[in-house]
Amino acid sequence: MIFRFLLLSDEVDNFKREIQIDADDTFFNLHKAILKSVNYKDGEMSSFFICNDDWEKEKEITLVEMDTTSEEDSYTMEGSVLNDFLEDERQKLMYVFDYLTERAFFMELREIITGKVLKEPICTKSVGEPPLQYVETETIDLSTPTIETGENFYGDERFDIEELDAEGFDGLNNEPLPNEE
Repeated sequence: MIFRFLLLSDEVDNFKREIQIDADDTFFNLHKAILKSVNYKDGEMSSFFICNDDWEKEKEITLVEMDTTSEEDSYTMEGSVLNDFLEDERQKLMYVFDYLTERAFFMELREIITGKVLKEPICTKSVGEPPLQYVETETIDLSTPTIETGENFYGDERFDIEELDAEGFDGLNNEPLPNEE
């Protein structure tokens, strides 16, 4: 069985990739096929997200093992077979290729082709230039530091921003620390 995926970008209007891959292949091989189809460098953190019809993320499949709570299932690309997660045409996925800025390709399982197999994933349609793999982050203005404080700053409703001075904390009486002489 072969899965035919369509990839789109919300950054580039005329960008489209179509990738066909065997249903018994892994998300890791789909990841490699996507990188090859858009000419991106390998080695960056990325994840697939299985989404509902409204593009809300439901399950994450990561490139590397992540520390998660024992209550959450953890899935890696190498250990996750496509057919175990995808069974219906029109299933939506996101492929996040830039974690810092949450940039992603929107994917849809367009067709399930039964009775055929593929040895390797293949890009069967390539239209337009992909978005840049890396974007320049805006320079952060450190000249005007701000502290966001609400009523419950670090769990203390009695926190008062005025207790802080430019040198640190008032009220320490310049006493040496326990290990200081």
